[in-house]
Amino acid sequence: MTQAPRTPGPTLPAQREPAASRLSLTGLTVERGRRTVVRDVTFEIPAAEVTALLGPNGAGKSSLVLAVGGVLRARSGAVLLGGRDLARHRPEQIRRAGVAIVPEGRRLLTDLTVDDNIRVATYSLPGDQAKAGRDRVLDLFPELSKRLSAPARALSGGEQQMLVLAQALVSQPRFLLIDELSLGLAPVVINRLLPVIRGIAESGVGVLLIEQFAAVALGLAHQAHILEGGRLRYSGLASELRANPELLRSAYLLRGSKVAPPAQPDQPAGPG
Repeated sequence: MTQAPRTPGPTLPAQREPAASRLSLTGLTVERGRRTVVRDVTFEIPAAEVTALLGPNGAGKSSLVLAVGGVLRARSGAVLLGGRDLARHRPEQIRRAGVAIVPEGRRLLTDLTVDDNIRVATYSLPGDQAKAGRDRVLDLFPELSKRLSAPARALSGGEQQMLVLAQALVSQPRFLLIDELSLGLAPVVINRLLPVIRGIAESGVGVLLIEQFAAVALGLAHQAHILEGGRLRYSGLASELRANPELLRSAYLLRGSKVAPPAQPDQPAGPG
């Protein structure tokens, strides 16, 4: 689809602010190809928690993530972090402010090695931060340490998902938005990734998880939101949705989306 024209945004200070307790989306409206795909969406992503964003295909979830990350330009509304509005800034400015996104589709530089893909993601970081971030993601994903010299195109789907997560995490963001974590992955790989996402949140990072399998996301999340037709249809506790699956069905089953998980998230993790 056609993206909104890009124009330079105001410059954000390079230095990082004191930690903010939440990333607030306020009245966010997004257009793609002259069509409104996200309408007046307001919710918060608290630090140190997983928040689930659910909804059928075409609901506007991916467009919302791309707008928060600066890839799409929001028509109106705000993305507030520590009192600063990040909406309509460039992606690199938003990333530098502490917000990283993992778009759907595992967008990698497939002809470059795993190591080069990680290093490219550190280009704007000081040397010591780049090294610390690289060391951290390789600790999280030791599978990548064994494939550093391999081209990204040679990785399995699970390894590629680990690599795009590593690219986002290498800058040690305060908030991480993940679009379709499990798409196309085997249950054993999903079960490998879920404890990592939980651990990232427990370390203090606010995580927004968009997930095709609602039960997977709700098993990790404290708060949950349902987006349908570009509008929020539900905001509340994930535990309420787990206990009342009928609340999901009106948004999901009419479009044929998947409500059941591929595997129980509390199963032992297998190899990636």
